Amino acid sequence: MDFNVFRVVLTDAAVEFLRSIPEQARDKMNSNISRASKGEKNAEIFKKLHNTEIWEFRAEHRRISYRLFSFWDSEDEVVVVATHGIIKKTQKTPLKEIARAEAIRKEYFRMKNR
Repeated sequence: MDFNVFRVVLTDAAVEFLRSIPEQARDKMNSNISRASKGEKNAEIFKKLHNTEIWEFRAEHRRISYRLFSFWDSEDEVVVVATHGIIKKTQKTPLKEIARAEAIRKEYFRMKNR
């Protein structure tokens, strides 16, 4: 997906995740979301996960990696839906978290296209 400017919509799980992390980490994540949504192309803050339709907003604070999973909806307007977040503890993104984001994406489009 080629992007320039987009709007970000947070699910309840994404909001809950952001509320659960330290304020400085939350501020950094919000800043990175804002930067990406205004068209900044930087894999350090917004990156597509290999072989999926899932993207992740990325932030690091005090050497802890925070990830907020998301997907594109460009049917009516350019929107990125943030599904949920994790504190990343290893180099590899947990497959169960990718699967969770993909399931939310599938359900989102199923409900939208009724």
